[in-house]
Amino acid sequence: MLKKNFRVLERNVLILIAIPLPAFAFAYLYTTSSNMDLDIPSLPDALKPVLLGLVSALLLISFVNFNQGLKKLRNPLMPLEAKLERYSNMTMTRFWQLFASGFLCAIGLLIYQNAGFTVLYAVTLVFVSLGKPTPDRIIRLLKLKGEDLQTVVDFGRREE
Repeated sequence: MLKKNFRVLERNVLILIAIPLPAFAFAYLYTTSSNMDLDIPSLPDALKPVLLGLVSALLLISFVNFNQGLKKLRNPLMPLEAKLERYSNMTMTRFWQLFASGFLCAIGLLIYQNAGFTVLYAVTLVFVSLGKPTPDRIIRLLKLKGEDLQTVVDFGRREE
């Protein structure tokens, strides 16, 4: 059951990673190419720093909340099932925030054609790549030992 839940988490995270990618790729190609001309609505320039700040805040909140939550999961008396359920919930919350960040970067780049959105998207991708759940990462983050460690190691083994 734990392995099945891990597979569901892994699948959901991959979906949340994959969906904003084409949106940002389109925005990036649009802003760097002179071949396309779309009628994109304009927003007041005063919203640009607000949007940049919102994305920055989302990234910061995602990082801080996840790391604070991890500290609570390192309790050796907490059962592995409870740790993994909470870890899964925290990871999904984090990846929804990164999902929103990716789309806001794409929208901001498309509308404002500001390199700051490209930089923030790159930071989003760093958080995505460093945060994707893997058995090794779960073991390291939760500081698992003994039987709990072996149980999570088995998540990496595919059934044949």
